[in-house]
Amino acid sequence: KVSRMDDIEDIGALLDSAAMDAARNGSTDRGVVSHRHSEREKEDEGEAKSKSAVIRKGGSLRRRRRRYAWHGDESKVEQGKRRLAEEARSVVPGTQSVYVKTWGCSHNNSDGEYMSGQLASYGYTITDDRKAADVWLLNSCTVKDPSQAVFVNAIRQGQEQGKRVVLAGCVSQAQPNLAGLEDLSIIGVQQIDRVVEVVEETLKGHTVRMLGQKKGGGARLHLPKIRKNPLIEIIPINTGCLNQCTYCKTKHARGDLRSYMPDEIVQRVEAVLKEGVVEIWLTSEDLGTYGRDIGHTLPELLWRIVDVLPDYAMLRCGMTNPPYILEHLDEMCRILNHPQVYAFLHVPVQAASDHVLYDMRRKYTCAEFCRVVEALEANVQDMTVATDIICGFPTETREDFEETLDLVRKYKFPIINISQFYPRAGTPAARLKRVPTQEVKRRSRALTQLFEGYMTRDHKVGLVQRVLVTQEARDGVNWVAHNKSYDQVLVSKTHTDVLGKMIDVRIVRAGKHYIVGEVLRDSLQRAPQALVEPLPAGQVSQTHKDDAKFDGAADPREAKSKNNKIKKNEKRTIRVSSTPRAKPFWSQPLAIGLLLVVAAVSLAIAQKLVHDLRVHGHN
Repeated sequence: KVSRMDDIEDIGALLDSAAMDAARNGSTDRGVVSHRHSEREKEDEGEAKSKSAVIRKGGSLRRRRRRYAWHGDESKVEQGKRRLAEEARSVVPGTQSVYVKTWGCSHNNSDGEYMSGQLASYGYTITDDRKAADVWLLNSCTVKDPSQAVFVNAIRQGQEQGKRVVLAGCVSQAQPNLAGLEDLSIIGVQQIDRVVEVVEETLKGHTVRMLGQKKGGGARLHLPKIRKNPLIEIIPINTGCLNQCTYCKTKHARGDLRSYMPDEIVQRVEAVLKEGVVEIWLTSEDLGTYGRDIGHTLPELLWRIVDVLPDYAMLRCGMTNPPYILEHLDEMCRILNHPQVYAFLHVPVQAASDHVLYDMRRKYTCAEFCRVVEALEANVQDMTVATDIICGFPTETREDFEETLDLVRKYKFPIINISQFYPRAGTPAARLKRVPTQEVKRRSRALTQLFEGYMTRDHKVGLVQRVLVTQEARDGVNWVAHNKSYDQVLVSKTHTDVLGKMIDVRIVRAGKHYIVGEVLRDSLQRAPQALVEPLPAGQVSQTHKDDAKFDGAADPREAKSKNNKIKKNEKRTIRVSSTPRAKPFWSQPLAIGLLLVVAAVSLAIAQKLVHDLRVHGHN
């Protein structure tokens, strides 16, 4: 009899060969493993119960540590242990399948693409089939409570299906001890270049947590990558930010500002263009802060990128907070007017009341935000300004919210991300007294109704515009393209040869969130397009092998140094930090000076003692 089995290997001892084969072949339901009865057991049910067992755990192998009871021959137990041990030894790293799921912003999506690329380069199969996958890699977003709840629910689903689960993204970085994340492997947001190691060790039954902060910020830009859309490359230009917003949890995960060098970013742009990419997205937690930590500026970087863009490619800038774009406003207007740059910028306002902005620690006033919007709309043709608004911040009164509604009525933003306030654990705003939930919902509905009540694209009907076609629409009957204003333009898929091309369309209809264009056939023959075909969907980008200045091993397997490699016999939970080891105390300049002072004082005391002894001797 074996009980209180605390290791996954001991669970295998409960299975006879038939049940193990059935489980491996998928013919037995996961989490419900039944032993086959022999003919003799069928005849004598009582004797059968003493020689076999049925393990039922509510339909899941939810945890490895459970109590089980076994009634049977000791030889079967030992035989099961040997079989499972042999099976574990025969597992070849890099031969399993991995399901990768990402939530959140474009930066998080870029991280997910990099992790998929490294795993695929090592030999793992990236699959969209959750049931068939051996490992689930869940890349989380911590901006709102609902997105975190979806992430935690996905963890539970994976565990119920008996999957190995590896966590990544901002939730697990900021709250590694959150309920539901216990005993699970975690890859920190700055450790995505070590995803192969974490997955490999997780498959061995270890729990690995890599949460350290790198001195230089995020992972290198030239890692292997599988683009979700082969035509679009997402490039993070910096990580972290300079703000301390009282409601924001992302700061806890991404940390302080760390910018990539301009040369590395431009090299990445040049490399991906050779793989058929036609649209570049620049992303970060705050684009406007780029370069402040390394002596460069955002306009300087943008001009360098524009210089290498061919006429068939477009550049899209992401989000910037108002205070960091103000000093570059004139230069940004010139850049956004460039034909290869979308006239689009995401500038969050969050609230129109200055005292609410102060309580949020947003570092700008509503007047400064308005100055940014008015400068962009006045100086950039067909400019699109997207913004964010939080309804029901704890110190927001009804009068404050009315100011926000007035701001929306004034500018009629074509894109607004409307959020209800959610207290995020560990943030200062979470300690404030909340606005009643029903009032928060009322404000959110009022703002939504206002936003849905006006149109911003009607004036474009009848115009001929050049658009870049980048993907298939969800309806399956249209292509999705974007014009210079970054409006979503739907184009019929009856034109089968337009994907990845710039074409001219006549706008025939406008909706709230899109416009519809008819293709002008003459433009198909002169449409600028990439000189090379884009990579097939799911294929790994090979730019890391072509870059002569790539710092580090091209193959993820070569990236495992002896110092970083996880030892086979280490403890089950391994916490690895990339933070450089502190220098010895005596190697610090201040310490050296202190030691010299101590030595000088000691020498003086010794000389005084010797002098006193001589005087005493004479006396």
